[in-house]
Amino acid sequence: MSVKRIATATLVALTIFAFASNASAGKPVFVGVNVPANNRIAIENIKHATWDALLKKYVDARGDVNYRAWRQSTADIQQLDAYLAHLSRADTSRRAPRAAGLAYWINAYNAVTVKGILREYPTTSIRNHTAKLYGYNIWKDLQLRVGGRGFALEYIEHEILRKAKEPRIHFAIVCASRSCPQLINQAYTADNIDRLLASNTRAFFAKSSNFRYDARGGRFHLSSIMRWFATDFGADSAAQLRWISQHVSDPAAGRAAAAGRGSIAYLSYDWGLNDQATAKTARR
Repeated sequence: MSVKRIATATLVALTIFAFASNASAGKPVFVGVNVPANNRIAIENIKHATWDALLKKYVDARGDVNYRAWRQSTADIQQLDAYLAHLSRADTSRRAPRAAGLAYWINAYNAVTVKGILREYPTTSIRNHTAKLYGYNIWKDLQLRVGGRGFALEYIEHEILRKAKEPRIHFAIVCASRSCPQLINQAYTADNIDRLLASNTRAFFAKSSNFRYDARGGRFHLSSIMRWFATDFGADSAAQLRWISQHVSDPAAGRAAAAGRGSIAYLSYDWGLNDQATAKTARR
């Protein structure tokens, strides 16, 4: 190949790479408010009562959300915005106590996700708003203003919560989908975080759509969450099964998992919206 052709091919490749690198970037959409540094408060002083009240009003015992009613309530949209603005007051430059930090960021993730769905509603899935090639991606572009910068859902999940080395966060942050962990109708606080993470995790593995064990074949059927974030639960499949064994209620499954024995298959993931309006149809 001539030098000229090599140069042309290189230019084309670089152009394609640059397009691919920037294609997924949509225009950021910010929620919350900018708070001057002298008005910020410690994360442990952030209050979650407003979020708690909204969850109790619009989320049922199965984790389905009455998005339609919430979307139609100007007052409660304003309440959600007020809560997001309150989250913006957090001073992220100060090291927060572990429990308060986990509660803050889990609530923030879930509240921003709900806000993102309400912006788009009616919709059938969060995946309708996660552009891969070009345009708005709710996980990347919807950002909570905190400490003078924007925190995207993707960043909160991967750079803050996962780095806390608490695998149970995967059963508390909710992507507004039916195969996600249940959105509980209670806010997380420093006082209840450990208890709720434990109960959420048990509840997750108690659902056959998330976990099944075939004793005859020695096979575990696991949620795709366990595949996407496998290393958060252990260095290899045996370690991951041992972690799961602490949270399953079936004795036979628990014993096999504790021994780290058995093959693994992953269950299909339902990205349908966790919407009360379609809940009955989805469960047929």
